[in-house]
Amino acid sequence: MRTLRCVRTRSVLFVLCDGVALLDVAGPMDVFTGANAWAAHRSAGPAPYAVTTASCGGAPVRTSCGMTAVPDADLDAVGAPHTLFVPGLEAGPQGEFVRPDVVAWLRRQATQSDRIVSVCTGAFQLAGAGLLSGHRVTTHWSAAQKLAREYPQVEVDPDPIFIRDGKVSTSGGVTSGIDLALALIEEDLGREASLVVARHLVVFLRRPGDQRQFSTQLRAQVAHRSSLRDVQQWIADHPDADLSVTALAQRASLSPRQFNRAFTAETGMPPGRYVEQARLETARRLLEDDRDSIDQVAQSSGFTPEALRRAFHRNLGLSPTKYRDRF
Repeated sequence: MRTLRCVRTRSVLFVLCDGVALLDVAGPMDVFTGANAWAAHRSAGPAPYAVTTASCGGAPVRTSCGMTAVPDADLDAVGAPHTLFVPGLEAGPQGEFVRPDVVAWLRRQATQSDRIVSVCTGAFQLAGAGLLSGHRVTTHWSAAQKLAREYPQVEVDPDPIFIRDGKVSTSGGVTSGIDLALALIEEDLGREASLVVARHLVVFLRRPGDQRQFSTQLRAQVAHRSSLRDVQQWIADHPDADLSVTALAQRASLSPRQFNRAFTAETGMPPGRYVEQARLETARRLLEDDRDSIDQVAQSSGFTPEALRRAFHRNLGLSPTKYRDRF
């Protein structure tokens, strides 16, 4: 039986308060408890994680979906953990994503933690406590501009699903909290542990942090007319097909000039840019998941090998080979 990479128990604390997003808590918690189950099957030693939930005063909280959650403890009784998770919240009456009592506790305790983590709009609580100053962070795409505006000392990048910057880690929200927790598991216990937990949760192992929160189809607007929506779906399903403006216009029963104008107006993105981004996503997925050669990846995603390299350098700042090595 192989020895675990690290057998010491790390404390993991989830901070709860009224309006907390239940999935932001339950998703990452399942990752850590799954890692404990994995470790228990391999060794009789201590569990790698001691997971706790706490609120101010230990009071029950009403989650954003309406369920009531009963914490394990009072925040003032638990102190600073090894890994501190601050989940996202629904906006308050004034559109705020902070709770003053939680922010006050974070100011007192969070700096003592080895890892400080936020999910979704939990970044606002960390920023309010002064913990994100000088850091590059992310949050849910819909709140990124607000975070940047209210905390100008924080570098906000709305694109990645998660960002790790020193001891501070932030994620885009909802399921991306699971991706970030899996990254922490891999760091602590190794890739095998992360793979087993991801497989159990039926999620990808693991979306890289630099992956965008939105796919091309989600970032772009959905076209109003059905013929253009069909073209959007065709592009996603057939990245290696002829996706020139002329060919796509023919599918939409429009002239190339009409198609170019209508597609751009209804999706917010020119067709050429949309096609490149869709093909780039396909190439990234193939490089992450398959072992095909770079030339095969290029062909499957609708690029020539040279066009693939140019697209990667232009959009990601690295070559397809380095992207595969990294992710």
